Amino acid sequence: MSSPKPIEYAEANPAVREVFDDIMSSRNVADVNNFWKYLANDPKTLKRTWQSLKEIMAPGALDPLVKEMVYLAISVSNNCGYCIASHSAAATKAGMTPEQFSELMAVVGMANETNGLVNGYRVPIDPAFKK
Repeated sequence: MSSPKPIEYAEANPAVREVFDDIMSSRNVADVNNFWKYLANDPKTLKRTWQSLKEIMAPGALDPLVKEMVYLAISVSNNCGYCIASHSAAATKAGMTPEQFSELMAVVGMANETNGLVNGYRVPIDPAFKK
Protein backbone atom coordinates (compact mmCIF):
# COMPACT_ATOMS: atom_id res chain seq x y z
CA MET A 1 0.00 0.00 0.00
CA SER A 2 1.29 3.45 -0.84
CA SER A 3 1.46 6.24 1.71
CA PRO A 4 -1.67 8.37 1.97
CA LYS A 5 -1.53 11.87 0.57
CA PRO A 6 -2.92 14.98 2.23
CA ILE A 7 -6.35 16.11 1.11
CA GLU A 8 -6.32 19.82 0.30
CA TYR A 9 -9.48 21.90 0.69
CA ALA A 10 -9.94 22.33 -3.07
CA GLU A 11 -9.93 18.54 -3.55
CA ALA A 12 -12.04 17.69 -0.52
CA ASN A 13 -15.52 16.25 -0.70
CA PRO A 14 -18.38 18.14 0.99
CA ALA A 15 -18.17 16.12 4.24
CA VAL A 16 -14.46 16.90 4.59
CA ARG A 17 -14.96 20.55 3.67
CA GLU A 18 -17.57 20.84 6.40
CA VAL A 19 -15.07 19.65 9.02
CA PHE A 20 -12.27 21.78 7.56
CA ASP A 21 -14.57 24.82 7.66
CA ASP A 22 -15.37 24.16 11.32
CA ILE A 23 -11.68 23.75 12.19
CA MET A 24 -10.75 26.98 10.41
CA SER A 25 -13.63 28.88 11.99
CA SER A 26 -13.03 27.50 15.49
CA ARG A 27 -9.30 28.18 15.36
CA ASN A 28 -9.50 31.38 13.35
CA VAL A 29 -7.00 30.11 10.77
CA ALA A 30 -6.89 30.27 6.97
CA ASP A 31 -6.04 26.59 6.48
CA VAL A 32 -6.03 23.35 8.46
CA ASN A 33 -2.76 21.76 9.48
CA ASN A 34 -1.35 18.58 8.00
CA PHE A 35 -2.82 16.31 10.69
CA TRP A 36 -6.34 17.10 9.52
CA LYS A 37 -5.40 16.91 5.84
CA TYR A 38 -4.13 13.36 6.28
CA LEU A 39 -7.09 12.32 8.44
CA ALA A 40 -9.33 13.56 5.63
CA ASN A 41 -8.47 10.33 3.79
CA ASP A 42 -11.04 8.81 6.16
CA PRO A 43 -13.84 11.39 6.52
CA LYS A 44 -15.53 9.49 9.38
CA THR A 45 -12.32 9.43 11.42
CA LEU A 46 -11.69 13.08 10.57
CA LYS A 47 -15.12 14.15 11.82
CA ARG A 48 -15.06 11.96 14.94
CA THR A 49 -11.55 13.04 15.91
CA TRP A 50 -12.30 16.74 15.39
CA GLN A 51 -15.52 16.56 17.42
CA SER A 52 -13.78 14.74 20.28
CA LEU A 53 -10.75 17.03 20.27
CA LYS A 54 -12.90 20.17 20.14
CA GLU A 55 -14.97 18.96 23.10
CA ILE A 56 -12.07 17.71 25.22
CA MET A 57 -9.76 20.67 24.65
CA ALA A 58 -12.47 23.28 25.32
CA PRO A 59 -12.25 25.26 28.56
CA GLY A 60 -13.60 23.32 31.51
CA ALA A 61 -12.38 22.36 34.96
CA LEU A 62 -8.89 22.55 33.42
CA ASP A 63 -8.02 25.71 31.54
CA PRO A 64 -6.74 25.49 27.95
CA LEU A 65 -3.09 26.07 28.95
CA VAL A 66 -3.14 23.15 31.39
CA LYS A 67 -4.78 20.93 28.78
CA GLU A 68 -2.15 21.86 26.18
CA MET A 69 0.66 21.23 28.66
CA VAL A 70 -0.76 17.80 29.54
CA TYR A 71 -1.10 17.02 25.82
CA LEU A 72 2.49 18.15 25.29
CA ALA A 73 3.77 16.00 28.17
CA ILE A 74 2.07 12.90 26.81
CA SER A 75 3.30 13.67 23.30
CA VAL A 76 6.87 13.85 24.62
CA SER A 77 6.41 10.53 26.43
CA ASN A 78 4.99 8.97 23.26
CA ASN A 79 7.81 10.47 21.17
CA CYS A 80 5.39 12.03 18.67
CA GLY A 81 7.40 14.77 16.99
CA TYR A 82 4.40 16.17 15.16
CA CYS A 83 2.31 16.40 18.33
CA ILE A 84 5.23 17.88 20.30
CA ALA A 85 5.56 20.66 17.72
CA SER A 86 1.82 21.27 17.45
CA HIS A 87 1.06 21.31 21.17
CA SER A 88 4.22 23.25 22.06
CA ALA A 89 2.96 25.96 19.71
CA ALA A 90 -0.56 25.75 21.15
CA ALA A 91 0.69 25.85 24.74
CA THR A 92 2.91 28.82 23.97
CA LYS A 93 -0.03 30.59 22.32
CA ALA A 94 -2.10 29.83 25.44
CA GLY A 95 0.56 31.46 27.62
CA MET A 96 3.14 28.81 28.50
CA THR A 97 6.39 30.48 29.53
CA PRO A 98 9.87 29.07 28.91
CA GLU A 99 10.13 28.42 32.66
CA GLN A 100 6.89 26.43 32.63
CA PHE A 101 8.13 24.43 29.65
CA SER A 102 11.38 23.64 31.48
CA GLU A 103 9.54 22.50 34.60
CA LEU A 104 7.12 20.47 32.53
CA MET A 105 10.00 18.67 30.79
CA ALA A 106 11.62 18.01 34.18
CA VAL A 107 8.39 16.44 35.44
CA VAL A 108 8.00 14.38 32.25
CA GLY A 109 11.57 13.13 32.54
CA MET A 110 11.23 12.32 36.22
CA ALA A 111 7.89 10.54 35.74
CA ASN A 112 9.30 8.44 32.90
CA GLU A 113 12.35 7.54 35.00
CA THR A 114 10.42 6.58 38.12
CA ASN A 115 7.72 4.78 36.11
CA GLY A 116 10.47 2.68 34.53
CA LEU A 117 11.98 1.90 37.92
CA VAL A 118 8.60 0.95 39.40
CA ASN A 119 7.83 -1.30 36.43
CA GLY A 120 11.30 -2.87 36.45
CA TYR A 121 11.26 -3.58 40.18
CA ARG A 122 7.56 -4.53 40.03
CA VAL A 123 6.88 -2.41 43.10
CA PRO A 124 3.53 -3.31 44.72
CA ILE A 125 1.09 -0.47 45.38
CA ASP A 126 1.07 0.70 48.99
CA PRO A 127 -2.21 0.12 50.85
CA ALA A 128 -2.45 3.88 51.58
CA PHE A 129 -2.66 4.56 47.81
CA LYS A 130 -5.52 2.11 47.26
CA LYS A 131 -8.27 4.29 48.72
